[in-house]
Amino acid sequence: MISLRQLRYLDALARFGHFGRAAEASAITQPALSMQIRELETHLGVALIERRRDGVRLTPAGREIVARGRAILTAVGDLETAGASFGRLLDGRFRLGIIPSIAPFLLPRLLPAVRASFPRLELALRETQTDILITELLSGDLDAVMVSLPVDHPDVVSLALFEDAFLLAVPAEGMLGRERAARPELLEREDLLLLEDGHCLRDQALKVCANVDPRRLSSYGATSLTTIVQLVANGQGVTLLPELFIEAKGATDSRVRLLRFADPAPKREVGLVWRRSSPRRADIEALGEVVRACRQGLVEKVPKNESPGPARQDRGNAVPGVGEPEPRFR
Repeated sequence: MISLRQLRYLDALARFGHFGRAAEASAITQPALSMQIRELETHLGVALIERRRDGVRLTPAGREIVARGRAILTAVGDLETAGASFGRLLDGRFRLGIIPSIAPFLLPRLLPAVRASFPRLELALRETQTDILITELLSGDLDAVMVSLPVDHPDVVSLALFEDAFLLAVPAEGMLGRERAARPELLEREDLLLLEDGHCLRDQALKVCANVDPRRLSSYGATSLTTIVQLVANGQGVTLLPELFIEAKGATDSRVRLLRFADPAPKREVGLVWRRSSPRRADIEALGEVVRACRQGLVEKVPKNESPGPARQDRGNAVPGVGEPEPRFR
């Protein structure tokens, strides 16, 4: 009979591609892990791995069994979670993934609020890009993820939490600093600074700026919005900043001016996503309510467009930018 233990060992072997590392991660000896894999192959009557000098590789049958085994392990994990948390809201361990363009700006306010509302909750956080988070969610490594919607996958459910409008950040010096509002044509004639490939915020900005000449796109390999803002401050181009970033920072940099778009302004929708089979829907909805409350507490900080005036002579007319280091999130 196939055991869950064997499926876990095979999954570890698939992830690490090496008997020694898989055995270490599984807290057993390498010979014991190897024996369990051979017993699984014997029971199924098919080779699951190719043993090589530099490690192991899954056979086509092995890839199929690993995929099915992960679905079983995820279902078992959901079953255990349902039993452990039955009748108790946000009690115990909850694994939340969150993208980098949200985490540093929402978490400093969210974490104390969650702790106050649900003192028995143990919140484990994972910050990385959307594609990785969705993969880990589907594999059962995460309970929910906070990302930009929509997420198109038949096995997930989403809950919209709030809309996050984009503002145009331009150098305060020069003609752009005298504009009253953001207009699409401003993007078409300026170099557009973006985060490096893989960040969903980059993809969203590209949708907003569909008519921008590709030769005017530049990432500088930047992985943080603060870096991008400093490039704008130094006259290297313009960028789109999510309102959440502005709300959280609340700082002023007279070298940067923020311009709002006329309605309908470009925006992203932020929400929670979880597996359709997860038993934690009530927990996720409760967490969503705390997120909404935190967001509501931030919305008053974002400036409205004002008459531009001289950028450095009248600080009352300068629209706040951001000049402080980003808070670190681990």
